[in-house]
Order: sequence, then structure tokens, then C-alpha cells
Amino acid sequence: MYGEGLLKGLRVTFRHFFGKAITEQYPERRPKLPPRSHGSFKLNTEKCSACGTCALSCPNNVISVESFRDENKKRHLSGFRMELMYCLFCGLCVESCPSSALKFTDDFELSCYSRDGMVLTLANNPPAVEEKKSE
Repeated sequence: MYGEGLLKGLRVTFRHFFGKAITEQYPERRPKLPPRSHGSFKLNTEKCSACGTCALSCPNNVISVESFRDENKKRHLSGFRMELMYCLFCGLCVESCPSSALKFTDDFELSCYSRDGMVLTLANNPPAVEEKKSE
């Protein structure tokens, strides 16, 4: 019979037309997201050892980790930036973090009006270096 495909398509359309509405009222009610959804990022600076593994595992090189060494040759975090405009939100940086310092948050509203707003600075604490004054 000619038109079998048309009748099957119309049957699916009518079933959805008279079914329950699935529209979410987004700005008034936030959607319930699955627990493994990828939103923005959160960094626990106390756990971070500034190893740079997250920056090395990022396929687009959007992460920059700045660190300094103290007198005991231990590395400390001084800056952590992510350029979210180029981020794929693939999660490789979160998975590769050996100390589990980098996590996803459920904040998915990341839109902004300029590119400057898409740079996420998660740590910005420059080292306290005492300069010796020559007298």
C-alpha cells in the first residue's frame, strides 16, 4: 500500500499531540539534572598540588596552571585559569586530577555578553615573595 510511511508518521504525531506536555518552565523552575551532568568547574585549592596534569590532559589547552616552589622545593598553586569559550566539557581534566581537587558543579548557566566573561579564574593567589633590599 502506498502511504504506509505517511500513516505511521501521522500516528506518531497524533500520539504526541494528544499526550502529556513535557515543556519545562525554565527560568521559573530549574530543571532537575542528572548527578553526572557537566556544568561549570570548582577547584579545591587546599587539595590542589599544582601538578598540571589537568592542563596536560585537556585536548584544547584551555587550562593554565601557575605555581611556585617554596624553600622546601614544594610546589604551591598561585593561579588557575580556564578559558570556557574553548572548553569541550569532556571531563578529562576532572578525571585525570590525582588529588580530586577539580570537580564539576551543577551550574550550567554560563552565558555572558563578552569573551572576557568566559575566562574562569579559580585561583589567583600570587606568592608572597620577600625581596631582599640591597643597602
